[in-house]
Amino acid sequence: MSARDFLVEIGTEELPPKALTSLSKAFSTEILTNLKQLQLGFADAESFATPRRLALLVKGLDESQADKTIERFGPAVQAAFDKDGNATPAAAGFAKSCGVEVDQLQRAEKDGVEKLYYSASQPGQPTATLLSTIVSEALDKLPIPKRMRWGNSRAEFVRPVHWVVQLFGDEVVAGQFFGVAAGKQSRGHRFHADKSIEIDSPANYAALLESEGHIIPQFDRRREMIRELVIAEGVKANATSVIDEALLTEVASLVEFPVALTGKFEAHYLEVPAEALILAMKSHQKTFYCVDDEGKLLPLFIAVSNIVSKDPAQVIEGNERVIRPRLADASFFFETDKQVSLESHLEELKKIVFQDKLGTVYDRSVRISKLSRALAPLCGADPELCERAAMLSKCDLMTNMVGEFADLQGLMGRYYALNDGEPREVADAIDEQYRPRFAGDELPSGVTGAVLALSEKLDTLCGLFAIGQPPTGSKDPFALRRAAIGLLRILIEKELDLDLTICIDLAFRGLADLDPSSVDCSDKTQQQALAFLLDRLQAWSADKGISAEVFQSVMALKPTRPVDFDRRVQAVAHFQSLDESAALAAANKRVSNLLAKQSVDADAQVNAELFAEPAEKALFDKLVLVESEVDPLFARGDYKQGLAALAQLRQTVDTFFDDVLVVSDDEALRNNRLALLSRLRRGFLRAADISYLSS
Repeated sequence: MSARDFLVEIGTEELPPKALTSLSKAFSTEILTNLKQLQLGFADAESFATPRRLALLVKGLDESQADKTIERFGPAVQAAFDKDGNATPAAAGFAKSCGVEVDQLQRAEKDGVEKLYYSASQPGQPTATLLSTIVSEALDKLPIPKRMRWGNSRAEFVRPVHWVVQLFGDEVVAGQFFGVAAGKQSRGHRFHADKSIEIDSPANYAALLESEGHIIPQFDRRREMIRELVIAEGVKANATSVIDEALLTEVASLVEFPVALTGKFEAHYLEVPAEALILAMKSHQKTFYCVDDEGKLLPLFIAVSNIVSKDPAQVIEGNERVIRPRLADASFFFETDKQVSLESHLEELKKIVFQDKLGTVYDRSVRISKLSRALAPLCGADPELCERAAMLSKCDLMTNMVGEFADLQGLMGRYYALNDGEPREVADAIDEQYRPRFAGDELPSGVTGAVLALSEKLDTLCGLFAIGQPPTGSKDPFALRRAAIGLLRILIEKELDLDLTICIDLAFRGLADLDPSSVDCSDKTQQQALAFLLDRLQAWSADKGISAEVFQSVMALKPTRPVDFDRRVQAVAHFQSLDESAALAAANKRVSNLLAKQSVDADAQVNAELFAEPAEKALFDKLVLVESEVDPLFARGDYKQGLAALAQLRQTVDTFFDDVLVVSDDEALRNNRLALLSRLRRGFLRAADISYLSS
């Protein structure tokens, strides 16, 4: 089948930089998906994205759909005609659905039954007639939160559309998009080549834009060019350029032909916390910063321009002129904030509502401080330091610096706490209270910070459950799932062996002073919060590669200490890798089913004098021997070695089931054998219910 290249380009006003990559990906994905659904084959595809265009090149696209044969089976012939040979309603309806008369239908056998049969050849449609519809559908499905209209048109898109290129081979594919007719005229760089550029063929698109339009249309290539340029500028300045990947992507979405320039700022600004200066440079001016060999911030910045200037010094001076006031603001905020203590902001927190039913930010600080003090001894932390850190934890929200740069909350609290002479542990904890903020983020480094972070997350989670606002479905406006995962990570990865029921109970005690008509602190609500955390534990385990059956084998016992839970999960995962695991899991499942069907006294003791078969005596003796080995292992929580030791029972258990009839007619023998199996199962249940491992 013959094929041609297809190119579509949507030219617009400057697209939102933070949305450019998602728009480009969605545009390409939708078009390619539609092509596949229409059974149009192609060799390859390449997407392009710049601030003023979204484009896609599909290489080797079929010129038409392949012809296909339509085959349909209708009712059985016996049911299709009455005794007089007239067509029944079933036959008439089938013929009508096929667009033919009954006598035009064929007969064919299917599943041993002769049925009415329809067959027809459907010619494929020319690709050119389908492309505009495919592109229009893709544009309609783009993830655009808020569309806009322009001029007198009622068309809506993310930004005004100025031109559309749509070529199939060297032929224009007719179409109207947002009031603009498709053609072959693209446009060059807004400043360096503000002219129409005729695209003679899809394959030449990128080369023409670069040579005549002064544009690098490939997003990834442009992004890497910027990386290299910024690094090179750092080397020229005898410094190391620090590349923030998110900023790099955003800058690549702002320029069509990048040029890197290095500017300077006054060294006295370095007295301001480096994080504040960096954030000011990144958020306001989209510039990269530089550090020395020791990682200390230098008074340099690297800007990426969209213009190749004849006088770069003027461009640099312009950037310096813009960035200087931002740094001056940061310096002013820092010096002003230091003139009052962090503690002095506590009174202001009483005016800030955290949540209507959960009180003010001050109320929340008090709850977190009490919870931190209660949790501290359980974590081996100093209660006084934990309480102090918690009480000051939200005070930096009222500072000028955090008011301007919200991302610095916690971090600035650390600087101001140190300025006030607070203990370093308190200051560090204030900085670490929100950790981990996202998947893979660092945990609090110190135990005081860990206690504060736990308390912060517990208060949020339990408070929202208490007021009836837990996550529902995919909706989680307060990011409770993320908070729960963070809480569990802190407990498990820092090996803080706390019981979730105790943590939740302590958190709910802090809510007891709130209006009882608005807050439900009942056992039922606490159990809902616990169940939510255990569900998140499954999600966390799945991310670690733990299978569902391994997790469920532990979940069946409902351990509420995450550290202990994780040890069990890791032990079962190891046990599953042993040769003996499959047989023992199957045996446990069999035992579980037997015990469920029989009435067994949980306290029944095994009577060795009632053994009638060598296999049951052998199992009892082996079990007693293994128990003496595993008891101390399980007592200290070494589930991995405990389960490995229990694996020794495999052969003895197999022999027992081969040689012994458990459900004997003799009641005494039956009960004694069930008691033996119950004892066997209890041994495994000290770690997990491994019957879940048996399919």
